[in-house]
This record gives sequence, C-alpha cells and structure tokens, in this order.
Amino acid sequence: MKALEREDLVTFISAALACTGQDEFYGDAVGQAVSIGFFHEYVLGNYRRMYAHCLAAGVNDFNRAAIIVNLLSTRAAAPSQSRAALVEEGQLIAAALRQLPPNRVYRVFERLVELRVTNRRTRRIVRDYLDARPEPELHAVKYRQRLAKIVAHFHLRLPGEEPDLLFCFAKMRRFQTPLFESFRRARYTQAAVYELPYTVAEGFAARHGIPRARFLAGIAPRLTHRERLRLQSAGRGIAAVEIEDAELSRRSLTRLAIYFLSLAPAERRLRFEVLDQAMRAAAARLVERAGLRLGRVALVADNSYSASGSAHKRNRPLALALATYYVLREASELFSAQWTAPPSSLCDLRAIGHTDLATPLLAALTQGPDLVVLLSDGYDNDPPGGAAELVRVFRARVDPERATALVHLNPVYDASDYATKGVDRAMVTLGIRDVEGLPTLLSFARFIDGNATLAELQARLEHQARAFVSRGGRRA
Repeated sequence: MKALEREDLVTFISAALACTGQDEFYGDAVGQAVSIGFFHEYVLGNYRRMYAHCLAAGVNDFNRAAIIVNLLSTRAAAPSQSRAALVEEGQLIAAALRQLPPNRVYRVFERLVELRVTNRRTRRIVRDYLDARPEPELHAVKYRQRLAKIVAHFHLRLPGEEPDLLFCFAKMRRFQTPLFESFRRARYTQAAVYELPYTVAEGFAARHGIPRARFLAGIAPRLTHRERLRLQSAGRGIAAVEIEDAELSRRSLTRLAIYFLSLAPAERRLRFEVLDQAMRAAAARLVERAGLRLGRVALVADNSYSASGSAHKRNRPLALALATYYVLREASELFSAQWTAPPSSLCDLRAIGHTDLATPLLAALTQGPDLVVLLSDGYDNDPPGGAAELVRVFRARVDPERATALVHLNPVYDASDYATKGVDRAMVTLGIRDVEGLPTLLSFARFIDGNATLAELQARLEHQARAFVSRGGRRA
C-alpha cells in the first residue's frame, strides 16, 4: 500500500513539473487539461497534506495555481484536518502566491470568485496578497476588470484612488495618480498610450488602430528586459526592440536558450560569442547557487522534429535540451553530449528528422559515465522501442549493480497515460519545465527510482515545505 502511495505521489509531482495545459506536439490542450485535472482531484482527495506540500516541490506555475484553487475551494471537504495542518496549508498557499507571476495570481482569485468561495481563510489570503503588492498602481491598471470582480466579491477595501479607477472610472474627470491619469487619457489620445507600460498600452494601440511597427518603435523605451526578450523569442522583434548584449546577463538560462533558437542561423553565428558567453554565465550562476557538482556525465539530447514543440511552446523542448547541455557541461568533471541529429555546431541546432534514441544512448553508455541524462519527449520511433530494449539489456546484463545512473527528463506530459512518457521502467523519468529546476530534479531522482520509502518522501516534502514557508516563497 505504501509503495502504491509513493508511486502515486512521485508520478503526480513528475506530471506537475511538465504539464502546462497547453498544446503539445503529440496532444492538444483539452486533453492535457482534462487529464491533469483528474490527477489533481485524485491526489487532493487521497493525500491532501502532501498535495499541499507539492507547492514547495518545484512544480510549475500552472499546477501550482491549480493546487491553490483546489485547496481553497475544498476546505469543507477536509473536516478531519488538524488546525496545525490547516495553518501550514495557509502558509504554503500565501508563500506560493508571492512566487507566482501576478497575472496567474489574479486568475486564481478570479477562479475562486467563479466558484463562489467566500470563507474567511480565503478572504484573508486574498486581502494579505493585495496589501503586499509591490506595484499596486500598475496592478490596478493592468488587471482592472479582474481586480474589480475580486474586490467586490470578497468585500475588500483598497487605498487611494484605486476604488475610483475600478468602480467609478467613467465618471472621473481627472486622477491625481499619474499612471491612472495616463490610463484615462489613453482612451482618447494616442500620445497618452506611450506613457503606459507595454502590456497595458498594447490594448489601447489596437483600439486606436496604431500600426504594430509604429507602436513598438514608440513604446520601446518603456519595455522591460523580459518584454524585449519575449518579443524577440516570439519572432515579433523589430529594430527598435533589439535586445542589447548587456541585457542578456540578466536573463535566466531557459529564456536565453529560447531566445537563441528564435534567431536565424546566420544571426546566431554573428552573435554567437556574446550569446554563448551569456548562456555559460547563466549556467555557472545556476550551478554555483545549487552547489551542483557531478562526475562523468553524458547527455543524450533529442533534437528530432517533435522537439520543435507546438504553437504555444515553440521550440521549448529543444531549448531545454540546449540549456541542459550548458548546465551539465558546467557542473561535470567530464562531459559529453550526443544528439539524435548531431548539428555541425550549436549555431545550426534545429529540430529535424525521426527520433532515434538508441544510437546516441548507446554512444553515451559506451563511455562509462557515472550519470546519463536523456532529454526527450519519450517517443522513440526509429526503430520503435530501440532505446527501451537497450536500457533493459544494459540494466540486466551490463550494469545490474546500477553503477551508472540513468535519468530521463521529459518536457512533455502524456495526457493519455496520466504521466510523463518514459523509455523503460529501468530508467528514472521526471518532468521538466525550466532548466533552473534541474538540480532539484537530479536530487529527487532516487524517489522515482524506488530506492526511497514513502516515509523518506514525506520527510523530504515536509522539509521543502518548511524551507519554502520560511523563505516566504522567495526562490532559493
């Protein structure tokens, strides 16, 4: 029974690390949402306390938001919980909200409004979050309609001119708050549009019919570094929104890898020295912060056509493979990388061809590494099942003592199997969303491998939960 409980939990955590409820190469958003939604209900109903602890286990923002909604909307379903457990649950929720991006937080609160959740605990959590907002005026403008619904539903009070902006906007002739006044004037004049933050101004630009190129050129001075990178990575960059080399040092390795792959091969070559240095530096910071030190490591990276991802996650699987390449190279004493379709250089890296995992995996194993990391969606079709047979024979005949650790990182959730698709049971499979979570995933691998008991898993989750609450949700 305990083995089944352990398997349930680790499978859920792995799924919650990868699934984002969006289209994937082999599946659509509807199937993803239905499948992971069922999984959430199952774990919530059977392991509520550990379900709450998953907020601190590095699961992605999509699933963290779902956990918060489920916990807050099912309070009456857990009458047997001790007061201490409920207090801990509330602390975890508050800490997780501080770590989530504001847009997701407001979607969580809006969902609670739709579910008609009105209990005192939820009201207090929402009130405390709004009281501690770092940029309340920006939030009021950017999330005006959602915030109005939330405030009205929970009967909250906001300071200054925020209530006027939310509920009396049409009657106001002038605001004393500069941002609110710019927002009011932007309804009538194009000039005021460029006084607003990009995410707010974009809607007004469309409303006034401002051509996209002219709008981006005018709003460029107000773009944040993240917005510049996102525009370029989405292939919508314009000369006025070019990313300066100095800005690259502020970005995470995952975002840098996505940006790198968004560039044409010719531009990659032109800027490779700077981009390579930025990705190396980001990997070094990640490795140093996590204290990640590895011995002999071999990476098997899937850059077959399915690594191109979907319209919602363009090139993300390939970007994670590239980012993992930089992290493992930085953290290893001896490192080698095998690609399913080896590029002549990283500048030529692209998603192409069928998926042959067996050939690069065999090449990696023959080098006698301490650790083999496979980054792939798990679909092996050239030949089908080749990698699974290789792993099985390797574990049974060549390395029954498990001197070589085998870890499969999968960025894609398989909705039909309620899990991240694995290669073989003899190879640990974990979901991955961002390479910044790689050190945590490697330390978590033994729980997936069956080498740890349910009690050890519970102890680890409790330790992570205590640390998460003590940090107040700040990233380690």
